[in-house]
Amino acid sequence: MKYIISTLGCKVNQYETQAMETMLRARGHESAAPGEQADAVIVNTCAVTAESGRKSRQTIRRLRDENPGAVVAVCGCYSQLSPAEAEEIGAAVIFGAADRAGFIEAVEKAAETGEHCREIDEPFRRRDFERLPAGAVSGRTRAMLKIQDGCVNFCSYCIIPYTRGRLRSLPLEDAARETERIAAEGYRELVLTGIEVASYGLDLPGKPGLADVIEAVAAAAGDMRIRLGSLEPTVITEDFCRRLAAAGKLCRHFHLSLQSGCDRTLKNMNRKYDTARFYQAVELLRAYFPGCAITCDLITGFPGETEADQAETLAFIRRCAFSDMHIFPYSRRPGTPADKMPGQTENAVKAERAHQAQKIARQMHGDFLEQSLGLTLPVLFETEEGGFSLGHSDTYLLVKAPGTGLRGRVLDVKITAVEDEGLLGKMI
Repeated sequence: MKYIISTLGCKVNQYETQAMETMLRARGHESAAPGEQADAVIVNTCAVTAESGRKSRQTIRRLRDENPGAVVAVCGCYSQLSPAEAEEIGAAVIFGAADRAGFIEAVEKAAETGEHCREIDEPFRRRDFERLPAGAVSGRTRAMLKIQDGCVNFCSYCIIPYTRGRLRSLPLEDAARETERIAAEGYRELVLTGIEVASYGLDLPGKPGLADVIEAVAAAAGDMRIRLGSLEPTVITEDFCRRLAAAGKLCRHFHLSLQSGCDRTLKNMNRKYDTARFYQAVELLRAYFPGCAITCDLITGFPGETEADQAETLAFIRRCAFSDMHIFPYSRRPGTPADKMPGQTENAVKAERAHQAQKIARQMHGDFLEQSLGLTLPVLFETEEGGFSLGHSDTYLLVKAPGTGLRGRVLDVKITAVEDEGLLGKMI
């Protein structure tokens, strides 16, 4: 069977897609070459915002039209919430945000017999962590390991708890075992990911925390460096930072979920911290990981947000001096409390506020690039282009250096110049 697989959304979706592709290849199936007609098109969907749902539908239609006669199969958060919509636009195999192995089997069966299948479970009845093959699609230098799934924070704008269900965690010993296997395959970087990794272990006996699993993974990682996925600021404590710094293998890049720099808006979002606690997390990370990159997510134009609230947010992001930001105008999501809140902001206002934040973010990113001049950074090289090797520093900056044949190696590079959105350097 020749397949095309497309992913929307978060790093967890990316992890689950690579796991499905690993399963497909192990069962003898091949990825369709560019321009080649596929027997099956698979879309791993997203529903974090209404716009994500629209993009999921758009991708399903496009692949359906480009591959007439192919089985259309969808899984993920959008199809979990809206299976009937997925069926209306041509999906023959419809699963939600669980049971990827069963999904692959259903795709195979549909490709062979034409049999349609719709399997949507109840998310809050999920109790077990879904075991999927960790690693990366062949040819990648960076592997991923999902250590946690589910979320019970119930932020007022977010639908994900209703698609991913309750907390489930990968036991410590299993995380260490998977890390050893990945290291033995030659990967040089491991990304730990999950829907809400700060809650890791709350469902496990003894309630080990995120620092415990990071220590276990670091001990098993060999020559691999470890990169963390998105963190809630509430997990960043003195003890957490001390233990992570002692582990010695962490990349100095931390992505914190901010969402707003205004306390009133954070309260309306049902976030579990205020700006003072968030800034404390930023200061702790910079104290224990000097020169680290701190990035964040920001939502602009949340219901009820005023111009004064926006000004508070802009002042706060300047104070935090992020190295980069992911900025999103608020997108209404039916089924969430925020969708029914008064004071919905006009689209033009949301876009303008996003633009204001992006202008500051670009300036801060440029400042962080300039601060890297003269430093020596460890770089994992991934690709080549025109006699140069390209890769990412431990601070997740794109670095280019003269030389070829370096793919998959971590080498020290002295930074000599800022070039476009990245850095230029020379080997030490």
